Amino acid sequence: MELNDFAKKRPYLFWSTNDFENLSEEIIVETVLNLGTWEDTQELIEILGMEKTASIFRKKAEIKRNNFRPGIKNYFELYFKKYA
Repeated sequence: MELNDFAKKRPYLFWSTNDFENLSEEIIVETVLNLGTWEDTQELIEILGMEKTASIFRKKAEIKRNNFRPGIKNYFELYFKKYA
């Protein structure tokens, strides 16, 4: 499955757009980690791979004003530290 197809099947996560073809990997990772279920997260990791997902997360999380909620950011920092 392609990443844009993955996003298209989850309109409840990407409610602000109908243009699923032009969503970037960064936006998809950020949205899924913030708002998705554990199953959504695992499927995302299956598509992108653990290393790439972790890399995108770390790049986005480094920004001082990022969109990750504090609990989510802390959880995935620990998760990717252990598994990626």
